[in-house]
Amino acid sequence: MADQTLENLSTEERRFEPPADLAADANVKEEAYDRAASDREAFWGEAAERLDWGQRWDQVLDWSNPPFAKWFVGGTLNAAVNCVDRHVDAGNGDKVALHWVGEPEDDTRDITYADLMDQVCRAANALTELGVQKGDRVAIYMPMIPEVVVAMLACARLGAPHTVVFGGFSADALASRVIDCGAKVILTADGGYRRGAPSALKPAVDEAVAKVAASGVESGVEHVVVVRRTGQDIAWDDTRDVWWHDVVDAASAEHDAPMHDSEHPLYVMYTSGTTGTPKGILHTTGGYLTGTSYTHWAVFDLKDDDVYWCTADVGWVTGHSYMVYGPLANGATQVMYEGTPDAPHKGRWWEIIAKYGVTIFYTAPTAIRTFMKWGDDIPAQHDLSSIRLLGSVGESINPEAYIWYRKNIGGDRTPIVDTWWQTETGQIMISPLPGVTAGKPGSAMKALPGISIDVVNDEAESVGNGNGGYLVIREPWPAMLRTLWGDDQRFIDTYWSRWDGLYFAGDGAKLDNDGDIWLLGRVDDVMNVSGHRLSTTEIESALVSHPKVAEAAVVGAADDMTGQAVCAFVILREAAGDGGPDIVEDLRKHVAKEIGAIAKPRQIMIVPELPKTRSGKIMRRLLKDVAEHREVGDVTTLADSTVMDLIKSKEGSSSED
Repeated sequence: MADQTLENLSTEERRFEPPADLAADANVKEEAYDRAASDREAFWGEAAERLDWGQRWDQVLDWSNPPFAKWFVGGTLNAAVNCVDRHVDAGNGDKVALHWVGEPEDDTRDITYADLMDQVCRAANALTELGVQKGDRVAIYMPMIPEVVVAMLACARLGAPHTVVFGGFSADALASRVIDCGAKVILTADGGYRRGAPSALKPAVDEAVAKVAASGVESGVEHVVVVRRTGQDIAWDDTRDVWWHDVVDAASAEHDAPMHDSEHPLYVMYTSGTTGTPKGILHTTGGYLTGTSYTHWAVFDLKDDDVYWCTADVGWVTGHSYMVYGPLANGATQVMYEGTPDAPHKGRWWEIIAKYGVTIFYTAPTAIRTFMKWGDDIPAQHDLSSIRLLGSVGESINPEAYIWYRKNIGGDRTPIVDTWWQTETGQIMISPLPGVTAGKPGSAMKALPGISIDVVNDEAESVGNGNGGYLVIREPWPAMLRTLWGDDQRFIDTYWSRWDGLYFAGDGAKLDNDGDIWLLGRVDDVMNVSGHRLSTTEIESALVSHPKVAEAAVVGAADDMTGQAVCAFVILREAAGDGGPDIVEDLRKHVAKEIGAIAKPRQIMIVPELPKTRSGKIMRRLLKDVAEHREVGDVTTLADSTVMDLIKSKEGSSSED
């Protein structure tokens, strides 16, 4: 199969059966689906038993006041104890928790569970000395260094909900989040490293603190704790600023962790919307830790000797659930990397995998498509034979990218878990199970045991196999968001108002003839072209299946004749050069062949890059501005705002029907 092109394969042929040797030793068996279906609460109660509890719960689920769920009612636990102390107490203190790799090549640290426990206890004591009490909020604005994990766990230990703000966000974004949740302390660093150079963080914190003070909130930021990472010169306020090494390193390594109610707030994660106030997604302790630890163990088939690497930044929910809380609750050994995949060279990630013997690798389709663009020869230079399982997260993975990933990174032998979930769900909801579920390139397959997913029409009726509609969740799940911070009504209006009793966050999906789920992206990314509903995701997948295309983004632009027209922005693979004079027409014909003439793009623009947020999501709103010949909107959330200048410079040379 490896030597066949994707376009020559039927849907049935694009199917990878579970490896027999993996099936025999899989953590979760086929029977889990039936067991969960017969008694969902008992199933999740059993999953919760994998954690250490101070007091066992009286009731698995209280759904008496929907949509406000309570899980493991009456139970108490401490997330930090579950992530650190219990592994040390079990005799695993010498096991490596984090193989940390800094962007400078000689900058590495191996941190054992005993080391991590020591640092978390010191940080908890230091925060207490700074006046942080249970219930106080703490903002964390750090690079990908071990101290960010320590900071999160120290807050969890105290019962002080944290809000982690991605280190690439602006001072305005940081200030708005600090104001909304009322954080009294900010934990940060002087800076971090990005593409070989130090990048400052403290100046943005200083600016944000000033904005908080000017906002008129009752209590401002009392302390800023700074990790010395890069040695850059920074402004200093002796009345407010303290060095991490002065207060944490000097603190006691003994700390008696209190137990917290299962529904005690663990963290607030803000969505990075570009309009309106950010939404503070609230996750609580017991259900969230149950959902993330179980799904990490089940979906990645985690074994004691695995070396796991999730490439997400902790500023995003994937970093929370599947780099910090899930893996550490399971006692996993994992890699944590500070930098970008192309610094100091484009084989950096593969070099790290070979060095540490990574067995489970979890990354985003955006990164995979970038590697495709760079060429097959780069990963081929490194020994990736340790990998036994690959994962994908963040958006639907194009079938062509799936095949490339499996072939070039997985050696045509590893299963891929294509996972669907959201900041709001907290845990993976749809995914193949290694050794149990077959894999289809482009399909997230089926809901995990204990999760009730459906695809419905406008009347909330199940559409059945072979049809498309709206993706909804019919029953509560442990790691679900409890509300939006300080705004219960917005929580109801945003997620529960379209259909009574159904959670809907805006994604479309279709069921194939086997009943497997194919995500179609946001419903607002579905175009209506001459009365035909077309998915941007499907057209992007068709474009990426062309051998010259590395990545594509599609938007619907207003059109006097058809209502909306398909407009595509395409990055070519490096090996394709400029694609030649006929590339645009070739791509139009290719889409027509793959989907149908109705999906043939009106306009295709060959571009050097796509506008992406710092989390890797494509900002299609800006591309729509270009397609409709408007002034480009706000670009402050982009990782590189100059990308839009490059795209605009190509506008006059784009080709339209």
